[in-house]
Amino acid sequence: MENFTPVSSLIGGIIIGLAASLLLLLNGRICGISGIFGGLLHFKKGETLWRFSFVAGLLCGGVLLLWFHPQSMSINIPYSGSTVMLSGLLVGIGTRMGSGCTSGHGICGVSRLAPRSLVATVVFLVCGVMAAIVVNQFMGEQA
Repeated sequence: MENFTPVSSLIGGIIIGLAASLLLLLNGRICGISGIFGGLLHFKKGETLWRFSFVAGLLCGGVLLLWFHPQSMSINIPYSGSTVMLSGLLVGIGTRMGSGCTSGHGICGVSRLAPRSLVATVVFLVCGVMAAIVVNQFMGEQA
């Protein structure tokens, strides 16, 4: 296990869980990234500022991580840019079809024991494993 980081992973998980809990408790909103971002594309009074702030916070967090810990962002993606873009498009289509993403269903929905989210999370995981196997077999790279 080359990249085994249990302490930083635990800290990150606690921060994500705390942020999702606070958004639900203080704002009454589920912390589903695709839904929050998608809501920015359809202007609705009283919804834009908090959504924009949330997305800006995600982006600023990434920039701060790059600034203070640049080696954490040095990854080698063995696939072409078009393959990565196609993958992102398919993930976006999947989040629309599944009425949510891994953060909304997998973190918030599972913690609330929502049946729809439990099923969606199992489907996400199974499809992710199958996609990794297919990519590994046909593209000859480890996914």
